[in-house]
Amino acid sequence: MISAIAALAGAVIGGLTSVTMSWISQDMQQKAQAYAHNKGRREELYKEFIEEASKTYIAALQHTDTDVTSMVGLYATISRMRVLSSAPVIEHADKIAKTIVDTYMSPNKSLPELREMLFNGSFDVLRDFSEACRAEWEPARP
Repeated sequence: MISAIAALAGAVIGGLTSVTMSWISQDMQQKAQAYAHNKGRREELYKEFIEEASKTYIAALQHTDTDVTSMVGLYATISRMRVLSSAPVIEHADKIAKTIVDTYMSPNKSLPELREMLFNGSFDVLRDFSEACRAEWEPARP
């Protein structure tokens, strides 16, 4: 009788262990898939933001009129990023948008001024944003 109970208990424990490990494995796979999906969405948003910000910044440096409708796409992208991104990434994106608006308000840059900006590093308004994006993913790297 004792050996039958021990065998039954062993079978129950083995079955529970198997079910528990399967559940944990599936849960981990679902979390990994969700993380990969989220990361992919953020990568697409960041790519879109970088493209929009680059075009808009160049237009602001050499503006011929005060048409700032290109800012609409930039702000729409920032708003979508607010849903998925970390606070530092959003702060840097907002800073870029403000820099672009300020650039529209300043006089056009001449070719020598653009060259000087390129060499002194002030031309790259996206650097801090890019570093914030990289820092957002640092903890996830193996």
